[in-house]
Amino acid sequence: MGQKHVYDFNEGRVELKPLLGGKGANLAEMTSIGIPVPPGFTISTAACVYFSQNQAYPEGLDGEIDEHLARLEEQMGKKLGDSADPLLVSVRSGAVVSMPGMMDTVLNLGLNDESCAGLAAITGNDRFSWDSYRRFIQMFADVVMGVDSQLFEDELKRKKLEAGAENDTDLTGADLQDLVERYKRILRENAKRDFPQDPREQLDMAIKAVFKSWDNPRAKYYRKLNDIADDLGTAVTVQSMVFGNKGETSGTGVAFTRNPSTGDDEFYGEFLMNAQGEDVVAGVRHPRPLPEMKQAMPSAFRQLSEIRGRLEAHYRDMQDIEFTIEDGCLYMLQTRTGKRTAAAAVKIAVDMVGEGMIDQNEAVARIDPQQLDQLMHPMIDPGASYEALTTGLNASPGAAVGKVVFDADTAERLGGQGEKVILVRWETTPDDIHGVVHAQGVITSSGGMTSHAAVVARGMGKPCIAGASEVHIDADTKVFKVDGYEVLIEEGDWITMDGTTGEVIRGRVPLVPPRINENFQRILGWADECRRMRVRTNADTPDDARRAREFGAEGIGLCRTEHMFMQEDRLPHVRNMILATTTQERERHLDKLLPFQREDFDGIFRAMQGLPVTIRLLDPPLHEFLPDYTGLMVEIERLRLTEAPAKELQAKEALAAKVKTLTEMNPMLGTRGCRLGIVYPEIYAMQARAIMEAACDVQKDTGEAPLVEIMIPLVGFAKELEVMRALVVETVDAVLRERGMDIAYLVGTMVELPRAALTADQIVEHADFFSFGTNDLTQTTLGFSRDDAEGKFLTFYLQEGILEHNPFERLDQSGVGALIGIAAEKSRSVKEGIKLGICGEHGGEPSSIKFVDGFGLDYVSCSPFRVPVARLAAAQATLAQSGVDGGPKGE
Repeated sequence: MGQKHVYDFNEGRVELKPLLGGKGANLAEMTSIGIPVPPGFTISTAACVYFSQNQAYPEGLDGEIDEHLARLEEQMGKKLGDSADPLLVSVRSGAVVSMPGMMDTVLNLGLNDESCAGLAAITGNDRFSWDSYRRFIQMFADVVMGVDSQLFEDELKRKKLEAGAENDTDLTGADLQDLVERYKRILRENAKRDFPQDPREQLDMAIKAVFKSWDNPRAKYYRKLNDIADDLGTAVTVQSMVFGNKGETSGTGVAFTRNPSTGDDEFYGEFLMNAQGEDVVAGVRHPRPLPEMKQAMPSAFRQLSEIRGRLEAHYRDMQDIEFTIEDGCLYMLQTRTGKRTAAAAVKIAVDMVGEGMIDQNEAVARIDPQQLDQLMHPMIDPGASYEALTTGLNASPGAAVGKVVFDADTAERLGGQGEKVILVRWETTPDDIHGVVHAQGVITSSGGMTSHAAVVARGMGKPCIAGASEVHIDADTKVFKVDGYEVLIEEGDWITMDGTTGEVIRGRVPLVPPRINENFQRILGWADECRRMRVRTNADTPDDARRAREFGAEGIGLCRTEHMFMQEDRLPHVRNMILATTTQERERHLDKLLPFQREDFDGIFRAMQGLPVTIRLLDPPLHEFLPDYTGLMVEIERLRLTEAPAKELQAKEALAAKVKTLTEMNPMLGTRGCRLGIVYPEIYAMQARAIMEAACDVQKDTGEAPLVEIMIPLVGFAKELEVMRALVVETVDAVLRERGMDIAYLVGTMVELPRAALTADQIVEHADFFSFGTNDLTQTTLGFSRDDAEGKFLTFYLQEGILEHNPFERLDQSGVGALIGIAAEKSRSVKEGIKLGICGEHGGEPSSIKFVDGFGLDYVSCSPFRVPVARLAAAQATLAQSGVDGGPKGE
């Protein structure tokens, strides 16, 4: 017997999620615990993977589908598409990792000309029957046969105008029967074939279409965006239909067991009477808030509330559920772990610990570290005065300012160029995801709190206002108008949106940084209790240091001194130092820089009192502190043409000559880092003196010595570090003797060249610590110039799958990561307790943090606003080592 590919709902279980996908596994799980689920079966993800590779079913799948369809028909007492009493089914995607709206669904499958009449006869409701049939034709034509759904929407609008109907529900059975014929004609004209009348052919075509939707552009984009593997495939669930569009005792809805925006413990969602599920999520009608269902359908609401509690207790997490009520009977169509904002995720995790549902470690492991960035986003300044044009539904919190755009392609183009844009649409579709990614926020004039735009924006941490019904969009002229206002808002006009209140505001309103709340602090406190690695920050100013300390930084892992040299009051001294022709002249100018450097370090030491501070000595080549050569030559030509004073012209010419002398063909691999210190040792000596004089001043004032770590950059040879260490030690010890003080300090190096990693056992002889400078180590290992790569071929490499991730954002584990592992092992073989850390941008990226934790590094260092992310990611790395998994059972 071949591999089993099809499972009835009563055969599956949540542990089979890799095979059954999230939807199939959870339908089986709900069936097993006695929750009312319409019967059906699931075709495995393995079958989809085979189909994607071969464009054909695996051997035996047709027979398995026939066998399970026959069981379903027997269970329901109906035949698929029977002319007298038809069984109708839905065909839905269901990936292992939730991808809401990214793949395809077909409802009401099994209807044809004969079974539609039979359905009308058996239910005594011809309006319901013809409404279901016209929906099926439109969805089947769009999903399976590639006919633009808008053609059918336009025809529906024409029919409503002819019939004088305001809403879809106002159309009669005869109106809908006529609409079906029009839909079949549209399909025939555009697909070049008739609508298929054979129900088994419909089923086969729909299954294959859902398999194919795994590889549609929006699904691929979503997977890339969320780091989901391309080889997982989607399962397909075939489920007997229940109908929410049978009249006023029927309905459908989407709900969350807790508020996905705030995390509050409230039953949150929307429903529609006399509708099918797609009407809610697609935003084609304005849904009603879930609490109103208590009056509209009290019995069903009580049952739904009871199921809410059972599902949350079973899965131990907030659930996103879909339900349908047919003639007063409630059925559950889906449950999955609900997408939520960062604020909601943190509150739900903390609350569930308080409720005894999960423990602290599970709470820490459950939060997505990247999501914490959302909590760092701005809000509208409480002191700002403004007038809101209109208010919609506050579908996803946060504030944004941007230029109005009306389509996803424009949002992607302008957003990709660095412009701030807000995407304004009647409603978004899954195909708009690339525009949502590049927009600051999303506003829709239709849809509700559970519409596509709301769900996707919440998952990305972007503000969203849905259902702003007073916003009337003219997509052709690219303007929108708001009821009660004469002004037109054109594409490119600035607006402000507040997703927390739902307000749409004309013009730019000031924003302020967010406030970190108690739940956020509690999660990070629990993370600190269980993590092994320390988290430092990259900070070059006292303000940055103070901010990072507020975010929980445990020291500075990288203080870049070159940024201090670029300030306006000291740049003239830096340039004079560079232009000096003798060592004595250079030292005179360095003496003028010394007080500035001492003041810089003093402020940083005070801000980080009691915590280690790693200061990197000057790294970039000297020409970076001088004017651009081309610009100088233009200026010299201007001076000549205007007959400027000879002295002024000579000074400019001397400067240009020096710039030309210092300019290198490949400055990244030129006279920089320790090479600069070896050629011009007086520069490093001045910096070392300034560091220790500042440390002495702080100790004298506070009684507590700073924890000083001096770092030599770009070392590739042990002898380089030996020479530079001797210079630093000689200078620092001289300062301590002059001051009569005793302050401990460390001297180490950045490992940012492959040779340094490979010869770490030699270099470590002269080092008290190693810090892996992963930005430059990535460049030198891959042979990529970051500025050139990201601006030219790297995007192509990512699109073509040559690289899975941007190596400057996520550590290249098999290349750069291997060098880190070699260096860690070799250095510890000589000095077992050597302190090791990383200070590149990867120090704030969760997967990179988890990777280097495996080498036992002592700390990571990142920008101040990434410190909370790194604290959580470091804790999760520790928990993963001990087998703690925060992932809930349902997805």
